[in-house]
Amino acid sequence: MRGYTYTPAKGKTVARARGYELSISPKKTYEVLNAIRGMSLDRAREYLEDVAALRRAVPFRRYNQETAHHKGTGPGRFPVKVAQELIKVLDNAKANADYEGMNVDDLEVVVAASSRGRIGKATMPRAHGRATNWNEQTTNIEIVLAERTR
Repeated sequence: MRGYTYTPAKGKTVARARGYELSISPKKTYEVLNAIRGMSLDRAREYLEDVAALRRAVPFRRYNQETAHHKGTGPGRFPVKVAQELIKVLDNAKANADYEGMNVDDLEVVVAASSRGRIGKATMPRAHGRATNWNEQTTNIEIVLAERTR
């Protein structure tokens, strides 16, 4: 992930934040970002706090094989680690918006994108002198906030 995937229109002010090579699942991150895209900043943060506290499930639309159904969401899960990391990135984007002089109470999540990061290679010793690959997946996250147009 070299640069931002979103270029704002000329004269439009946006606030951006990225998280590089976070130690979270790319598939779960994809589903959580789909859930918060288009929400207001306060509502998205509240939603992520509920997910981290296991009060609200995130609907899994794509990566939902053998996923239990939850009341009101259908197949879904509680990706706590992803929610906690996304709260940090959202807070960073909010601070950037404040620095840019934007109205913090009127922000919405315009872009919520993720991509796979580098894979940390490791091996796990097994019985009889064997070894198994034990690779750590990482994820890159991009959040762009803009003032809501009415």
